[in-house]
Amino acid sequence: MRRRKLLANLAITAAAAAGAPITSTSPSGSAQARSGELLIAGLRDAMLGLGTSPPGLSPHHLPGELARTVAHFNASSYGSLAVRLPRLIRAGHQAGAEYHAVLARCYLLATRALIKVDEPQLGWMAADRARQLALANGAPLDVAEAARQQAVLARQAGWHDQSLTLALAAADDPSLREAGSVGLAQRGLLIQCAAYTVAHQRDQEGMRQLTKEAAAIAEELGGTRLRAYGGFGSATVQLHLISAEDRVGDPSAAIAAADKLAPLALPSIERRARYHVDVATAYARLGRRDKCIEALLAAEHEASEETRARPTVKTLISGLLVSGRTTPELRGLAARAGVLIR
Repeated sequence: MRRRKLLANLAITAAAAAGAPITSTSPSGSAQARSGELLIAGLRDAMLGLGTSPPGLSPHHLPGELARTVAHFNASSYGSLAVRLPRLIRAGHQAGAEYHAVLARCYLLATRALIKVDEPQLGWMAADRARQLALANGAPLDVAEAARQQAVLARQAGWHDQSLTLALAAADDPSLREAGSVGLAQRGLLIQCAAYTVAHQRDQEGMRQLTKEAAAIAEELGGTRLRAYGGFGSATVQLHLISAEDRVGDPSAAIAAADKLAPLALPSIERRARYHVDVATAYARLGRRDKCIEALLAAEHEASEETRARPTVKTLISGLLVSGRTTPELRGLAARAGVLIR
């Protein structure tokens, strides 16, 4: 009896956590600031097999619903993602082995989302499940994408050698060469990922060499490929170069790289928001507070939910608050992102 009561109370608490604000078409600033937490909670419970899948999501609807959920991710709609993605994972597990290929891609998307909200433990779990499902289904592109996400997680953990090995070993897999243009695009994504890892090792020459290799692949392919994985093309290679130059310790080179890229050339709102945040980060390192705040406001204008929910942005705003003059624009940013002003 006591166990049933505890479970009932937990169910009520979970329902309250996923209440009305998260499904609002225009969530308030405070709700947007919490949407990352709600996304983490929803994915955690779905991955642990807790909760039930809502009615109305039949197995044959899963591919279409996944495509819509990817679109919400690309639009940085964290509130919608917090509802749709956990539901998809639950439904994917209930659908059986026939839909494991779809479930693998659900877990790939979950990994990307968890990386953005700085939740590495769940990210590792999601990436491993994605890779195992993709291997079982003989899906080389998804296997390679899972390896790329594992390389990102390894890099964030400070395991740079392991990150580099994961990315470059996957890039050299013969199955990608056999997959035609999409396989080549995935190889470009992996090399781009490796370049960013080398940047963390403060090897500017090595980073630029790998970036040139990725850029050559993008030029050969033309256009943007693999939009479901964030997109690969000349513009996305240049986007990664911005953060890589900054990470290697050359924020001036990062700004120069940003000046060569028109944000509208990027394939999604999510990528354009990253552009503005990367520019803000570089300006912060240069001590140019006004330009940093201007870039953060541009990111917020592009993708308010993402800007207000991501820990990376909150940390940047916190640093601005304690390092100099607090302007009304900065105070507004802090308030909307839920960052305390001391």
